[in-house]
Amino acid sequence: MFDLGWGELLIIGVVALIVVGPKDLPGMFRTLGRFTGKVKRMARDFQRAMDEAADEAGVKDAADVMKGATNPSNMGLSKLNEAAKKFDDWDPSAPAKSDEKPALSEERAEAARKIREYSTKKTNERLAAEAEAAKDTDAAPDPKPEDKA
Repeated sequence: MFDLGWGELLIIGVVALIVVGPKDLPGMFRTLGRFTGKVKRMARDFQRAMDEAADEAGVKDAADVMKGATNPSNMGLSKLNEAAKKFDDWDPSAPAKSDEKPALSEERAEAARKIREYSTKKTNERLAAEAEAAKDTDAAPDPKPEDKA
């Protein structure tokens, strides 16, 4: 607490023996012990009161939340590390492990079929319009060349 070594304690004891005297020294140490005990009790009560006040104010809960927020598993870093490991282990020249697509429900399969049909129809219409526009551009007469003087 006060960071006193054996040498300092010996000097304090010798000075106390000289100043107080050998007759009153045990009474002084007893009084000093009681005083030290009271100070420790007061410090312990103060610490307990501060802990209770912090609990009432929610400081402990906030501290737990902060500790939880810095936990790598709660932050999703474990998933990020897994993804990085998969990326590090990935060999682009190796064949894919599973090229199979999971089976769709009947409703979703029907919706996917309709989307493909509609996309194909719109793509064909766009290609036809582009071909028509290209034909019109090719059939238009060339503009009159400017005279070079």
